[in-house]
Amino acid sequence: MKQNAQMTVTPEDALYGWKFSRETISLYLKHIPAPQVNWITCQNTQRTETPVSKEEALLLMNKNIDVLENAVKLAARQGTHIIVTPEDGIYGWVFTRETIYPYLEEIPDPEVNWIPCTDPQRFGYTPVQQRLSCLAKDNSIYVVANIGDKKPCNASDPQCPPDGRYQYNTDVVFDSEGRLVARYHKYNLFAPEIQFDFPKDSESVTFETPFGKFGIFTCFDIFSHTPAVVVVDEFQVDSVLYPVAWYNTLPLLSAVPFHSAWARTMRVNLLAANTHNTSMHMTGSGIYAPEAVKVYHYDMETESGQLMLSELKSRPRSEPTYPAAVDWSAYARSVKPFLSEQSNFPGMIYFDELTFIELKRNTGNYTVCQKDLCCHLTYKMSEKRTDEVYALGAFDGLHTVEGQYYLQICTLLKCQISDLRTCGEPMGSAFTKLEDFSLSGTFATRHVFPQIILSGSQLAPERHYEVLRDGRLRSRSRTPLPVLVLALYGRVFDKDPPRLGQGPRRLE
Repeated sequence: MKQNAQMTVTPEDALYGWKFSRETISLYLKHIPAPQVNWITCQNTQRTETPVSKEEALLLMNKNIDVLENAVKLAARQGTHIIVTPEDGIYGWVFTRETIYPYLEEIPDPEVNWIPCTDPQRFGYTPVQQRLSCLAKDNSIYVVANIGDKKPCNASDPQCPPDGRYQYNTDVVFDSEGRLVARYHKYNLFAPEIQFDFPKDSESVTFETPFGKFGIFTCFDIFSHTPAVVVVDEFQVDSVLYPVAWYNTLPLLSAVPFHSAWARTMRVNLLAANTHNTSMHMTGSGIYAPEAVKVYHYDMETESGQLMLSELKSRPRSEPTYPAAVDWSAYARSVKPFLSEQSNFPGMIYFDELTFIELKRNTGNYTVCQKDLCCHLTYKMSEKRTDEVYALGAFDGLHTVEGQYYLQICTLLKCQISDLRTCGEPMGSAFTKLEDFSLSGTFATRHVFPQIILSGSQLAPERHYEVLRDGRLRSRSRTPLPVLVLALYGRVFDKDPPRLGQGPRRLE
């Protein structure tokens, strides 16, 4: 076996690898703590305001890349075929345009048919691409990494920045021969990413492998129609590669529940490689198939990681287990609203004002509406605690903080404390148990993402619930579950502004 080259992730981040047979591929995920090198970019108060030389930047990046060498060797020995690393994994966070510049390389269009490992000088100074390419070539694996691209421009371009260059948050893919086969510029940046430019146009980046067709996008792109829905629906990919640095924003925007729900609704494999940095509320990587969560890692208590192994179908659309499409409003529009003498009350979730109704009894039927959306709930609780309050909420409107995107949400959730004013606030544990439930809504979209989050922010196993073709999220095992959140999280793309612009972050 040839000596491994190297690649990197951010501290305690995700490394995936696949090995495949004729019908399945096996996928690994590993969290690896990095040495304390360039992580002053997100950890100290200086916020990288002092530029460094290209040589210093490369030294710091190489020290981070070194961290993965042993893990890549281990993965390669087990037949790994593709490795995915998180967003910002090679140089970190919190840069200005000037301080990120020494870390950037010019990344050519993959059509140039380039293997940086064997031809490193073809496109100028590209040592990071060379090293990633050699890592792929020497281990006969696909390498997916998130780095920075730079492109010169001039006054003839009216959008050219004053410093004469575009700077892009960029994913690259090198095949098992070390060839650059994909380059994706992140389309939906969010507020802290002042070091990067928005691409003029969205890209739908795909590539073929012996083990399926892949698409790729980054972090908050998953909330968008373009490129996220387009790459799945129009380009018919089998799997999506997803580098991400996701701030968990409870109760409805935690990485694992949302990403796994996205894979289910879009009916595609999703390989989500998230940063693990508990001080920034970043955790939650996983391997998600259309029909089930294969494996995930969510841990806000420690900084340790683990190796996860699972099997995925390389072409899920051709499998008998491939889930049918769901009509998310079919059931809800066929039933009359449940009447209640209780009054509704407002509550906030991530700056959006929901309409709530309290669940007063251990069993019952409730409907709550906002604008055109009505949410129906039938439930039965066991072991209900008198000091725990649950509420059913609805939201139908444009989210306008840190990006604009239209939502329709039905959610049953535990309030933070017994005070109704805390309904919608983050919470971590529940002792009341739900043994029977059915949640549905009159959605005006087919893009609805079902979530069930249990005490400790863990996912409910699929054996305990089902999503029916008529749009009901329903229990099926009658096993009492300590539920924090049930949610049907809908995105109404045709009511979005032209570009989402900025993505979610944790609440301060």
